[in-house]
Amino acid sequence: MSSTQSLSLAQARRVALAAQGFLDPAHAVPTLRTFDRTLARTGVLQVDSVNVLQRAHLMPLYSRMGPYDVDLLRRASSGRQRRVVEFWAHVQAFMPVELWPVMRHRMDHYRARRGKWSFVAEDDALEAALLAEIAERGASTARELDDGLPRSKDHWGWNWSRTRRVLDYLFTVGDLAIAGRNSQFEIRYDLPERVLPARYVDAPALSAPEAHVELVRRAARSHGVASAQCLADYYRLKVGEARPAIDALVAAGELEPVSVQGWKRPAYLHVGARLPRRVGARSLLSPFDPVVWERDRALALFDFFYRIEIYVPAAQRVHGYYVLPFLLGDRIVGRVDLKADRATGRLLVQSAWAEPHAPADTAAELAVELRRLAGWLGLDAIEVAPRGDLAPALLAEVARAA
Repeated sequence: MSSTQSLSLAQARRVALAAQGFLDPAHAVPTLRTFDRTLARTGVLQVDSVNVLQRAHLMPLYSRMGPYDVDLLRRASSGRQRRVVEFWAHVQAFMPVELWPVMRHRMDHYRARRGKWSFVAEDDALEAALLAEIAERGASTARELDDGLPRSKDHWGWNWSRTRRVLDYLFTVGDLAIAGRNSQFEIRYDLPERVLPARYVDAPALSAPEAHVELVRRAARSHGVASAQCLADYYRLKVGEARPAIDALVAAGELEPVSVQGWKRPAYLHVGARLPRRVGARSLLSPFDPVVWERDRALALFDFFYRIEIYVPAAQRVHGYYVLPFLLGDRIVGRVDLKADRATGRLLVQSAWAEPHAPADTAAELAVELRRLAGWLGLDAIEVAPRGDLAPALLAEVARAA
């Protein structure tokens, strides 16, 4: 891609979507090679426990690869030659295993402050006992290791025992790693040397400035074009930490300062970014997809105001509980509140909304995508509720296909 000093908003959207993998050719049957290619684009897969439709970390792969066997992620995240491991990379996320030594500066930070969110009081005896027990018995959940202490209900949504808090601390500082999760989505903790390939466990840690350069480099590759705030957010750096890394990458020729139409902040274009003539995407995006997880970026790039309403009381929700943006071409043209009713085999469209710039064929294209999604989820029928300005047209398209 030739050097450029300015990008139109449409060009910036196409650059961003190409960087995220929406130009990659579809595979009839996605394989681990397809997975590797897709992970190289997204960089991380955010993990979230909400399962009203499909687990958050499974959706970005679907959005880019199409219907795939979810066992691909299990294979990629297990065994001695695993490709990904969970850590606090963006938030809780699957990240490539080679980022383990890059994240040691973050582990050291959590160790110094005794925790990720809140202070975890020192308890050398419990920490040593848990490490010894896991070393002896292998990968274990907090419930299996719980010492019986009462669980706290001081914070809404949390119900952690002392054991669970200490295990989470040991994980965030790198003394434990996540071997996987059980069918109840509970974390199974194990020693890092039994989870990760030895070359990454034994690799020397990067200094904080070195790690910041590597993380910003990866964020720039995944974004294509981005502001300093976007680059910092991708791996949850502070903007003040990201700026020296950005300057270093500009000096090295890996980033080029550019302006983007309508953006008030300076932007940076990755040297390997592609500027396609068009993007022919048609996909639903998880609320935790990298395309939309930085809400200011979604607004600046797509003119798409987005807030997840899971934690909003039902009566106060504008669009719904689990609302997925609908990407068509290089625009986000609508949003739908979806639920997989597995007991009855139905994909429930609880509301459907069009963006002001949505083209006339939005409902027809969305109906095709919903059929594809339902098939992937093993659901036999689509049911559209009469809520939202796109619902009538969508209902008609779904009924016509049925």
